[in-house]
Amino acid sequence: MSEINEQEIKEIITKINNCEAEIGRAIIGQKDVIRQLILSILSDGNVLLEGVPGLGKTELVKAVSKVFQMSFSRIQFTPDLMPADVTGTSLIVKEDGRNVFQFEPGPVFAQLVLADEINRATPKTQAALLEAMQEKTVTSGRKTYELPQPFLVLATQNPIENEGTYPLPEAQLDRFLFQLYIEFPTKDELREILAITVGTERPELTAVVTGEEILRMREVICQIPVSEAVMDYALSIVVATHPEVSGAPEAVRKYVTAGASPRAAQAIIKTARARALMEGRYNVAFEDIDYVAHPALRHRLITNFEAIADGVSTDRLIDEIIKNTGL
Repeated sequence: MSEINEQEIKEIITKINNCEAEIGRAIIGQKDVIRQLILSILSDGNVLLEGVPGLGKTELVKAVSKVFQMSFSRIQFTPDLMPADVTGTSLIVKEDGRNVFQFEPGPVFAQLVLADEINRATPKTQAALLEAMQEKTVTSGRKTYELPQPFLVLATQNPIENEGTYPLPEAQLDRFLFQLYIEFPTKDELREILAITVGTERPELTAVVTGEEILRMREVICQIPVSEAVMDYALSIVVATHPEVSGAPEAVRKYVTAGASPRAAQAIIKTARARALMEGRYNVAFEDIDYVAHPALRHRLITNFEAIADGVSTDRLIDEIIKNTGL
């Protein structure tokens, strides 16, 4: 790992901010979603995007692929989609007069993969993404193939439809670094969206960084220091998600069945480092932990039926945990 100098850090901060501004030209509003999506790219993590149809989830992913110069692939998840339709399959071809197997890569072999409506596919097909999301590889037969780097899965799902869907199991949800909610735009934002989408001209986005630069940014971010106090604060938040732990908030003991995994702590620290850099700092602050806690934890808390009956969301529980852990 090469040394980092102050000039390189300044250049990286400028490029990250330029990426954020460029994506914002095509995606009106959703500033936190854009920023948190960039944090995920810089932290080498997959993202689950949730929102009702028509809010621009696909357009957001396309804009990100353009600005970050990442090869893009879209997989429309449907109940009849098979695992081989995602990862690829081995075909029999003629070679020197004899039949041999040749692997034909599937659409997952791209740097940015959009798994559209992932909860519409069967669990068997959903599981086809597990190895790619975690190990960045695909295994077919006895061979393992490396996926292009940087690699990222952005999955979308519709929160208001249950018929014909297969909820993601907890093990797969845990593979996502962040879960992001895309909110309905305000009236003024909706006016701007219409000006772009029903007008004659759409903004032409400019590529800002390359794949090699993303990998270098990740190296720099990994070296951002985290003080013992900030680290202890982050760990205390994760531990407090477990209802059986002494000192867990009353709401957690009442509404949570199972707390967050160690991956949650990894997600918080990695993305807090990236957020510190985006804010122009070379150290992680308590506010960075607070900012990334919700998207890092909301899909990792398993709530009970009482929480559903009382209308208690995971975000509300995370608020309570942060308040209880606050300095």
